[in-house]
Amino acid sequence: MSSLPIYALIVAGGQGTRMGTALPKQFLPLHQKEIILHTVLAFAKAIPHIQLIIVHPEAHRERMRTLMEKEGLHASVSLVSGGATRFESVKNGLQAIPDTDGIVLIHDGVRPLVSAQLIQACIAQAETKGSAIPAVGLVDSIRRIQGDMHTREDRATLVAVQTPQTFQIALIKKAFEQNYQDAFTDDASVVEAMQLPIHLIVGERYNIKITTPEDVIIAEALLAHVH
Repeated sequence: MSSLPIYALIVAGGQGTRMGTALPKQFLPLHQKEIILHTVLAFAKAIPHIQLIIVHPEAHRERMRTLMEKEGLHASVSLVSGGATRFESVKNGLQAIPDTDGIVLIHDGVRPLVSAQLIQACIAQAETKGSAIPAVGLVDSIRRIQGDMHTREDRATLVAVQTPQTFQIALIKKAFEQNYQDAFTDDASVVEAMQLPIHLIVGERYNIKITTPEDVIIAEALLAHVH
């Protein structure tokens, strides 16, 4: 593992509209602990010297600070206010990184089941190739809808992209100097807009993103299986 600085930029700026709750989903309980805490602790345990940056809704800054203090993480965590879009939130987080050398893992705050093995593998690949984007193959049949018509897609040629999307710091900082485009659906697409290659890495089925109430049930079951 590199001796260069390693950062985890955890994006927890969502408002949880699809969850149907007043409280943003990152603060909902999962096995008696808030989802965001599971996520942060996954990185803290995987890389003991990692520097953590959490991008959060400004209205919930005090709640986030209290959670980090409760877990004894406040000394190793920097809190940054999110923006109106994910692009702006990540950009705010990147601006909080003083280094240009090193590695940054950009991760969804509501992917609490990421493993230490995937985190470490992403860092190792980004050190040599510049990026590591976790992706898993599709298991469902896929159809493309075009108006009233639909056609079968070959799922063998498609993957589902996950986080942590991992980059050399200088590379991703330069990418986020670009103006926002609608095509920026994730951090990899921002780098790709500079005509630079993106390097995939095998992701994990367990590394789900909690978006709906059903996802909470699935995550509870997966956590029970792991532990």
